[in-house]
Amino acid sequence: MNPVILSSGDLLADRRAHFAETRRVESPQAACDLYLQALDLAPDWAAGWFRLGEIRAEAGLDGAADAFERAIEADPEDRLGAGLRRDLLRKRTLSADMPTAFVETMFDQYAPEFDAALLGRLDYRAPGLLAERLRPPFGRVLDLGCGTGLMGRELRDGALWLEGWDISVEMLREAAAKGHYDALDRRDLSGLEPTGASWDTITAADVFAYLGSLEQIVAWVAQALRPGGQFAFTVELHEGLEAWVLRPSRRYAHSERYLQQLLSKAGFSCSISREVLRQDRGRPIEGLVIHAVLCSAAHHGSEAVGQQIPDAAIRVALSGS
Repeated sequence: MNPVILSSGDLLADRRAHFAETRRVESPQAACDLYLQALDLAPDWAAGWFRLGEIRAEAGLDGAADAFERAIEADPEDRLGAGLRRDLLRKRTLSADMPTAFVETMFDQYAPEFDAALLGRLDYRAPGLLAERLRPPFGRVLDLGCGTGLMGRELRDGALWLEGWDISVEMLREAAAKGHYDALDRRDLSGLEPTGASWDTITAADVFAYLGSLEQIVAWVAQALRPGGQFAFTVELHEGLEAWVLRPSRRYAHSERYLQQLLSKAGFSCSISREVLRQDRGRPIEGLVIHAVLCSAAHHGSEAVGQQIPDAAIRVALSGS
């Protein structure tokens, strides 16, 4: 995420923060001192503590973790993702997924330029790679983390019914404008309600980069799919011994062995291939493209934990649906 300096509500504090940003490159310590002056005036300013933590971390200065902790105290929902930055300072990632408010805020802000960035600058390939592996007809399709609907474009012709879920209202607005989906719904994928088998195909293009542990979502998909149903998704590739890691990009990467074991335990047979998913800062991001099929005897009590977003969840009305 690019630095975003949200107003502290104190004009003098904002001016000192602005001056700190001008000094950040040539003198990180001076920039930190200026931020501390600003935070003396606005001690509950989450964005100020977050930027102080970022500058300290990037410059190798002491106190970065403390600053991120203060940002979380000021904003317990952690819309800036300070907990993830704090985790990156540790040898082992502790957070199994990202704060919902952070993901929602990030994608609400990103939605208007999302397609131009991914297709025009990052050579985003996940939807096409998944479509190549899916076997038509797709039947009733659920597109998890549908975003602006780039995966929906690949699914529409083969789908009897196409539904998309996403945490970001602004992303859903962009998806609705494209007209690919029969229905769109705001859902938090980190806490879906248990469900019966009602889908023939479930996809998740570039979605699990925002979830570390995938046990819960894979168990949910195993419940939600009909026997013989398809589950296609991508992840960024992690080559180490850990099941998953949080990268400096604040995206999770997963190991191939972890996915093979997890999907097999959930009752899937799967094929996994390595592909370049997109570019990032001029370098290719290697990932895994997974096509899994639920075995006929797979519904053996896999249970998902958690709850979907309650009454605050909104239904995006589509004409003719």
